[in-house]
Formats: sequence, structure tokens, C-alpha cells
Amino acid sequence: MAGDGWLRMQLGDFVTLQRGHDLPDERRLSGTIPILGSFGITGWHNEAKARGPGVTVGRSGASFGVVCYSAVDYWPLNTALYVIDFHGNDERFAYYFLKTFDFQGYNSGSAQPSLNRNFVHPIPVVVPPIKEQHAIANILGTLDDKIELNRRMNETLEAMARALFKSWFMDFDPLRAKAEGRDLSLPKPIADLFPDSFEGSELGEIPKGWKIGRFGDVVELLRDQENPLSSPDELFHHFSLPAFDGGQSPKLEYGESIKSQKWHVPVGVILLSKLNPEIERVWMVDVRSGERAVCSTEFLVLCSRSPFTRSYVYCLARSSLFRQQIEGLVTGTSKSHQRAQVDSILNLAVVVPPSSIVAAFDHSVDILLTRTLNYRRESRILAALRDALLPKLISGELRVRDAERPIEELLS
Repeated sequence: MAGDGWLRMQLGDFVTLQRGHDLPDERRLSGTIPILGSFGITGWHNEAKARGPGVTVGRSGASFGVVCYSAVDYWPLNTALYVIDFHGNDERFAYYFLKTFDFQGYNSGSAQPSLNRNFVHPIPVVVPPIKEQHAIANILGTLDDKIELNRRMNETLEAMARALFKSWFMDFDPLRAKAEGRDLSLPKPIADLFPDSFEGSELGEIPKGWKIGRFGDVVELLRDQENPLSSPDELFHHFSLPAFDGGQSPKLEYGESIKSQKWHVPVGVILLSKLNPEIERVWMVDVRSGERAVCSTEFLVLCSRSPFTRSYVYCLARSSLFRQQIEGLVTGTSKSHQRAQVDSILNLAVVVPPSSIVAAFDHSVDILLTRTLNYRRESRILAALRDALLPKLISGELRVRDAERPIEELLS
């Protein structure tokens, strides 16, 4: 349903695509230039091969047809096609335009899907005039920019929480300051909670009066199974490994589409992946009362034991010492399917501080981590709106003026 002034042309006249450039690991040098592969940024280099803004399209395998955007100069890998000429079109509009394409119909491979520019350049397309392109890119870009801002805010908030955990429970900074007669930079009631000397333990020196326990003393492992297929018409929040890797956004799915047994995910838990633990997958999930949620059985569903709290468990499970310990538990010869055994994870040694210090920590960081959940929920709403608007704006079914007001109201 194109509007007035929209042009019919071939895709190759709208954008010109070219295969990316090889860059083996041994040739990559430290720098700030993003390397864009089939799924987006895969690393950094000191040299760019393409000017930004730029667009890439995954050309093989599981990344077939995945469209990514770079606002800055970048290096496109040979696992993707990239735009070398936008022919005067809005670069960000071209990104959104290509995202609406079903590239599956233009597979030039056989057993392994493969995207060849010679197959896609002749595709007939209908393109709005440049003024409309700018407007569409602006309205969709506003949503993506807010999502990106939320992501950066979450990085900052989580870094603050984890830094306090490291200071109190790994580096023991308040204790060291007190022992050396320095200012603790803490309110006196909290400063008074810390001792002023160390004692030995199996994990090295720990504050006097603190203990060494096991991870299983801090968390309870929940094993409530659920078969979504038994509720085919119910909507589930599905916490999967791909959902975590894709931005910690659970997929909303009907039970009939979730084909295997899952763990039930209640309110207020932490998910910890036992698969390939060198990849840090610790998920403070956002599940609210009344929502049905399930997760992959590759996750451990963990509930904090009193006096510990969800914020404490989250920071502990992401701490460097815990990560080193869990990585040392892997079994299996396949690099892609190494697992840490559940009993071994629960038996990992951890420092156990007094409940009063745990409570003081939670009082400081719970508000930070709660805000991250709120930002993620907002981003899911924004992403759903963007995904609903995208095909309608690109096709001309919906005009920009009709989409602006609900977005302004949502972001106000």
C-alpha cells in the first residue's frame, strides 16, 4: 500500500551489496573499530573497511538474512554482505527496509543456506521518497535509541552494584580501611558492622568472625517442572539461552510452540546457566505475579535463602571468584557442550558474611537492580511497538503522522 511519490525499482538500485572481508583472529589488532559479522559486532580492530553509517546482512547458516546496523566506521566480515552504496537513500531507513525482507526465498545454497548479492539485487521493491525515508527512520530510530539508552543505563547500574559487592565481599575494603585507621566513607552504623582484622580460611584471609560455607547454603535450587504443551493456549514468558544472549528478553510464546519439558520460573529468582559456564549467563528475571514463565533446563533456578537476598545472590554469581570456580567444574569433551554438574556448583565454597552486612548491602543495591528490571521491561514494550510499526511504515500501510502520537505518549 505505497503512497504518492513512492518509486518502483530493483533492490540493487536502492542499495548495492558486496561480500565482506576476511579478518582472521591473528590479524586483529587492538582498536575501537567494530567488527561486524553475521550477527552483529564480534570484536574490535584498529582499521575500518567501510564507512558508517553502514548495514550488513548475514549471508550463511543460522545468520542467513540477519540485518545489522553500525552508526560508525566498521569492518564487515566475509560472513555477511554489506552495503557499499546507498544511492542517496537514508542509511538508517535502508537498515529498517532490509529488516522487513524475507531473504529465505532467495537462498542460493543447497544444504547450507547462502545469500548471494546477484540473487537479491534484481528483487523488485517499492521505496518512499527521501523525505518520507527520513521520517520513518526517525520514528523507528527514536525507539531504538531509547532501547539503547536503557541498555547503557543498565550496564552502569549493574556495574555500581557489582563494584560494591567486590569492595565489601571480595576486596574487604571497609575492613582494610578500619584496620589502617582510614576513613571508611560509610555511615557509622554500617562501618561499625565490619571487624578490623582477618583470619585464615580455605579461600584465604577473610574478615574475623565471617565464615566459609557452600553456595547451597546461600541458595535453594528449585526443580518444579512444567510442560507448556499441556497448556497449548496459554502464553508463557520463555527464558531460553538464545533469549538471554539476545538481550535478556524472554520470548512470549503459546504453550503449543514450546516443545519440551521446562523448569517453572516463579517470581524473584535467579537463573544460572550450567552449559558452557565460560559464557557468563546469570539472569535476574523479571516475572510478575500472575505471569506464567518457564526456562530451559540448562538453567539452574535459584531462590535466595534467608538472610541472603536476590541482589546478593546475583552479584555473587557474577563475581570473578565464583566465575573462576564454576569454569573449573566443566565436564564433556565438546567445546560447545561443556557443563558444570549441579551438585558441584552447589558445593562451591563461598564467603558467608553476617546477616547484618548482607542486609546493609541489599539496602544499597536492590534499588539499582530493580531499576534494571524496569528498564528491561520498558525496552521490551518499545521493541514490540517498533516491530509492529516496522512493516506497516515500510509498506506505506501506516503513515508517520499516524504513528507519532502514540510514540510521543509512550516516551513522555
